[in-house]
Amino acid sequence: MGPLAAPGPRGVKAHARLTACFEGGRTVLRELRSMAPLTLLPKRGAGVAAIVHLVNSATSPLGGDELKLTIHVGPGASLRLSGVAATIALPGLHGEESVTEVDVVVEDGGSLEYLPEPTVVTARARHRAVFTAALAADAYLHTREVLVLGRAGERPGSLVTTQHVTRGEVPVLRQTLEIGDSTLDSSLAHLAGRRVLATDLVVGGPSVPEASGEWWSRTSLAAGGTLTTSLAPDAVTALRVFGAP
Repeated sequence: MGPLAAPGPRGVKAHARLTACFEGGRTVLRELRSMAPLTLLPKRGAGVAAIVHLVNSATSPLGGDELKLTIHVGPGASLRLSGVAATIALPGLHGEESVTEVDVVVEDGGSLEYLPEPTVVTARARHRAVFTAALAADAYLHTREVLVLGRAGERPGSLVTTQHVTRGEVPVLRQTLEIGDSTLDSSLAHLAGRRVLATDLVVGGPSVPEASGEWWSRTSLAAGGTLTTSLAPDAVTALRVFGAP
C-alpha cells in the first residue's frame, strides 16, 4: 500500500507515480508509488508489456482535492494502464474546485495505453482535469477520455478538461472543453444535449482513414495521429464507436 495523501487546507493532495523500463527483454516497473485515493495495482506475469490497473476511491475527487498521476515510459518499454472503476467528481462543502492532473512522458520507442474509466461530473461539482503528454518522435500513445454529465436524472456540475500532447516537441493536440452551461451544452454546436462525450486519441499507430457517422467522427491530426469523438446518451453507446467492450 502506498502512503496516505496529505490533507490540504481544503481537501486532499495526492501524487501517484509510475515508471516503466525495458530490461532483460521485457518491461519492468521501476517505480510504482500509490497514494490514496490513487492506487496502482500491477498484474503479474503480463508478458513483454507491463499491465497496471488504476483504482480510484469512489469518494474522490471531492471539491478541494488535488490529485496527480505521473507516468514515465522509458525507451522501448510498453505499458498499459487501465482504470477499474469510474471517477466520481463530487462537490465540496463550500463550492471548491477539484483538480486531477495526468503527466505523461514516453521516450524513444516506448508505448503507452492509458485507458481510464469514465469521469462522472455530479450535480454542483466543480472539476478540472488536465492531461499532458510529451512523446518522443517514434513513441506510441493511445488514450481515451469518457465524460458523463451527471448521474441518472441529475444535472451535471461544471467541468473544464484540457489535453496537451506533443511529439518530438511538435504540438499534436491542444484542446480545452468547458461543460456546465445548460444553454451551451444543449446546443447543436456543442453537446446537443447528449449526456456522454468520449474522445479517443492515437499517436504513432498505423494510418487509418478519416470517417464519421451519427454523432461521431474520426479526424486526422496535422502532426500525426487520429482523434475520434463520440456523443451519446450513455457510455456503452459512446464506446461502441471505438470497438470497446
